[in-house]
Amino acid sequence: MDEAPATALPRRKTTSRCDVPEVVNATSSADRPPETVLAAFGVTEDPVRLAGGRGRTWSAGPLVVKPVELLSETLWRAGVLHDLPDSADFRVARPVRTRNGGWVADGWEASRLVEGEPDVRRHDDVLHAGFAFHAAVAGVPRPAYLDLRRDPWSYGDRVAFDELPVRTSPAAANLLRPLVDARRPVDLVPQAVHGDLLGNVLFADGLPPAVIDWAAYWRPPSWASAVAVVDALCWYNASPDLLVRWSHLPQWGQMLIRALIYRIVTHDKAFGAAGWTSDQVSAYRPVIELATACASDSGPDRHALRSGSCGRADGA
Repeated sequence: MDEAPATALPRRKTTSRCDVPEVVNATSSADRPPETVLAAFGVTEDPVRLAGGRGRTWSAGPLVVKPVELLSETLWRAGVLHDLPDSADFRVARPVRTRNGGWVADGWEASRLVEGEPDVRRHDDVLHAGFAFHAAVAGVPRPAYLDLRRDPWSYGDRVAFDELPVRTSPAAANLLRPLVDARRPVDLVPQAVHGDLLGNVLFADGLPPAVIDWAAYWRPPSWASAVAVVDALCWYNASPDLLVRWSHLPQWGQMLIRALIYRIVTHDKAFGAAGWTSDQVSAYRPVIELATACASDSGPDRHALRSGSCGRADGA
């Protein structure tokens, strides 16, 4: 639903997955949902293409339909969101079954169209919604499909947590060097989290925020918050004070380090050396300085932060 700025890193939906079992190539990006799919989900209205999602996501009456990419992921996510209790703190886009009771029709999935619009300026509200969502899914078992993913986002995630070696273009390597030097082991409990919150929380008057387009990872919740903060600082003109406001989260400095490694490696994997424009590099450099300061300092200090230091170490 969100559209990242032109200079930003790719969202998880913008690069097709390759060499992954159970990838369902249901349609090209130019194709509308087939009539058989609309009928399977009980839709009679004409579909309308939505912004984002590589032009592959459509609204049709009360539903949103899009092609399945990784079948096991779609089935897992549908089951979790279907069973998730209602909350006063957030909404979700509930999955919709076909007339035959399944979650997929001819390679397409559907969910309820939820009211609201993203607002990437509401950084703290996005983070609060993510916090509530993560608390609600904290008991969900780790999905096995995570081991099957071979997309740029999964690669960047594994590199960030030192599960794969750092192999990047020279431009990315220069950005990553201080981050890798500052990375230290952490001891935090992982769970299912949303790894792309900032543009995927919708706001509507009188309603709780809606968390949509769940990009699931098995990481500490504070890492998911750090990804949203890094995105806000790099691409949406957030104040560095945002880092201090959320510095109470566990191992905050180290989560910021990993969030930046994740985003930089993902971008490099998706676009290679040619993707590193001067705008890309200049967007990351000051945030890298803030994150490495957060990972080395001893306590929150707004005055120090304004002069380039976060003041909060990493909750060691």
